Amino acid sequence: MMESNADSFNEQPVFAAELFPHRSLGRRGFKVLLVLSGAVCLLYGTFFIATGAWPIGLFFGLDFALLYGAFWLNYRSGKAREQVTVSRTDVSVRKFAPSGRMVEHHFNPFWTRFLVRRHQEIGILSMHIFGEGRRTDIGSFLNPDDRESFAKAFKGALATVKQRI
Repeated sequence: MMESNADSFNEQPVFAAELFPHRSLGRRGFKVLLVLSGAVCLLYGTFFIATGAWPIGLFFGLDFALLYGAFWLNYRSGKAREQVTVSRTDVSVRKFAPSGRMVEHHFNPFWTRFLVRRHQEIGILSMHIFGEGRRTDIGSFLNPDDRESFAKAFKGALATVKQRI
């Protein structure tokens, strides 16, 4: 009975975070942008087609299609996310691709090293987790402030787990 309580205690996460890319334009703003740009492209495209400059009118349609495609790809890439948990027995990194495919990495917290590459002016450039001959990057899509915040919290969690032997 005591052994199962100790196992469940060891499995309790000391740290858990879900990382996802920031999108400055929400869904509502995206719809407003599409309606306004669609109206402008339709108005000017119709004008140019009516005046006989039909290739210019077609380019307005192409511009709108490219704008829509660029934002569609941007929002699709925003579906990427990472789940990071640290317990006394495991460091787990689950990476979800925009397609929904998931890759999971596990590390022993006592052998795990956390490497942060910094630039003097920019801040954190990249973060990597190493352990037992394996390595994975983490939070590559985060902005500099979020990278700083995550790095500080993750380092603290690893230090906490390594102290409690």
